[in-house]
Amino acid sequence: MEQHLVEFLTKTLDDLKAQDILAIDVRGKSSITDAMIIATGTSVRHVASTAERLATEAKQAGFEVFGDEGKAVADWIVVDFGQAIVHILQADARQMYQLEKLWA
Repeated sequence: MEQHLVEFLTKTLDDLKAQDILAIDVRGKSSITDAMIIATGTSVRHVASTAERLATEAKQAGFEVFGDEGKAVADWIVVDFGQAIVHILQADARQMYQLEKLWA
């Protein structure tokens, strides 16, 4: 199930024009999820709409969405799918927080 979820999420992010999509296996590094997916949005509006559409399409495909955070500011939105957590950030936020280094 997890690999199918990760593939679905990365393909959907690509379809929604997210950039620099990276899926990281965090089993053994995180107690809350098995995969972190990081993607870049091109603007506040793009980050927000990508997160919203990703959650909607995942629900339609039968995946559960456990919650999201960051919609008010939209420079970094996190969407929790249980076995995978998706981080959608604007480029400057992604560069500042460097989540790849934290989880790789």
